[in-house]
Amino acid sequence: MMTLLLALSLLWPLCVAGCSAWHAYRTPSSRRDYFSLLWVSAAWPALLLAYGGEAQWTIDAWMLGGEWALNSLSRPWLAFTALLWSLAAVHARGYFAAEHKQAQAGDQDVQRRLQRLSLLWPMTLLGNVLLVVAQDIASFYLGFALMTFAAYALVVHTGTQEARLGARVYLILAVVGEGLILAGFLWAAGEADTLTLQGVREGILIAEQGAWMAALLCLGFGVKAGVIGLHVWLPLAHPVAPAPASAVLSGVMIKAGLLGWISVLPLGHDEVPGALAQFGHVMLIAGLAAAFAAALYGVFQRHPKAVLAYSSISQMGMMTALVAMGLVAPDVWPLLWPGLVLFAAHHALAKGSLFMGTSISEHLPRWPLPLVWALMALPGISLAGAIGAGMISKWGVKSPLYEMHHESLIKLLSWAAVGTAALVSVALWRQWQQREQGGSNPWQWGAWLAGIMAALVTPLWLPLPAGSIEMAPLKEWLGIIWPFPAGVVLAVLGWLLTRPFKGKSPPAGDLWWLYAFIANAALVPIRLIGHACGKIKAASVAAAQSMEKRFMVYLSRGLAGESWLRHHSSGLMMVLAAVLAALLMWEGQG
Repeated sequence: MMTLLLALSLLWPLCVAGCSAWHAYRTPSSRRDYFSLLWVSAAWPALLLAYGGEAQWTIDAWMLGGEWALNSLSRPWLAFTALLWSLAAVHARGYFAAEHKQAQAGDQDVQRRLQRLSLLWPMTLLGNVLLVVAQDIASFYLGFALMTFAAYALVVHTGTQEARLGARVYLILAVVGEGLILAGFLWAAGEADTLTLQGVREGILIAEQGAWMAALLCLGFGVKAGVIGLHVWLPLAHPVAPAPASAVLSGVMIKAGLLGWISVLPLGHDEVPGALAQFGHVMLIAGLAAAFAAALYGVFQRHPKAVLAYSSISQMGMMTALVAMGLVAPDVWPLLWPGLVLFAAHHALAKGSLFMGTSISEHLPRWPLPLVWALMALPGISLAGAIGAGMISKWGVKSPLYEMHHESLIKLLSWAAVGTAALVSVALWRQWQQREQGGSNPWQWGAWLAGIMAALVTPLWLPLPAGSIEMAPLKEWLGIIWPFPAGVVLAVLGWLLTRPFKGKSPPAGDLWWLYAFIANAALVPIRLIGHACGKIKAASVAAAQSMEKRFMVYLSRGLAGESWLRHHSSGLMMVLAAVLAALLMWEGQG
């Protein structure tokens, strides 16, 4: 039964994509349904698989040999991944209802865009599911690359200039990341003579250059995880992507980088070499820097989805710091990883609900506004750790750190949570400023409400090991809750202090514009050399053309003499014969 579910989980998205392509050629545009119930169901087999229990498959005929498994880590990961993909697909059915009508009315541009999205959405899902269950290098890399490049359609969908910029930045960073991942895998696999992720972990642990292998892989996966310096695609891609696409991009696809780190780094090993431990400290500092810097920059953004993108960078910075603890303090990792998985799952559903909520504020349902905004605030309040699953997930990572006496990191994470609360408050305020009436589709707000509920009760449905997560004691509640009101107060103070600037804000993408400036400056000498080479080429061509003209003049003169020779050749031959005869006679007399 589990093997059948696994096959169905991977083949069903392929069938959905195939049906989408088939209908594009066989069904008239006026009757074409781009987001049918079949399309919506693409992730359902994977969701069932996550609750089927632990299992392992070895497929010798697959590429270099497939090793796939559902274990204590991949089961909950697959559960929240498939659930959010399912909710986002339902949301998309309502979100694109207006575009769907335009396509059926004959708008060819909209038809092409919807066809592209409906085809590559299930392919992106397929890559995401494959990388979660994969335990061998080839399968993991195939799934990661498929998810990465197919997601281009999710970003570029609208086709506007801003969307093309965001998609271009995403693609550039994706290519860089894939190159780093491939280099790291080839180096580590070759050094350890292995084809599995477990072998990579062991190889990095014992290899002399293991820290450099880990650095390559961490930077490659860090592009997807939004590590500081490589995060610039997130605030450029999210404001232009459709809301359901942003939900999966920030909810589950960004977590693929986190899963990559957990899969390849020797976390929690008793004998971590000094170089790897030092790399762990660098990773810890980078994570905390992202957590605080993203919050500081994000609160000044005006687009609500840009604010939420910086919130994702900040939250992923916290998770980066927690992963780094597996190298810095290996003894804490066995206690920490269940809380980290719950943290990731809750963030996925809460952030997915917040992004879906941006489409609700753009097409407000005919409900009382206080009710709508209370519902929109719920996942943000939970994300800050003040209620529901957010409080439990915060305690799930703080409790092991308390037990192993890492109080300084707990304080830093608490202050980073203040930044989360401030970002969520600013995002809701921006949504309020940009709200529009019009009524949302029931599919749209239905998926949104289901996402909010799933985010608030994440521990109830997430298949984590029994007893790995506990509710925080009552005496710890204040220590977990206080960042939320503090963040709200800071957001209000920031708004009051920035009012004189009359709405001016720094550009989304921050370091991307610095990178672009440096790249353009570096290209200046190349352009000059190219211009000089162009001049040399033009001069060479002109000289060659001049020589050709002179040669043709001489050749034309020679051809003009050919006619004279043809008419006087007989006389010339007679003269030549007479001269030769005279010479012969003179020689005979001599």
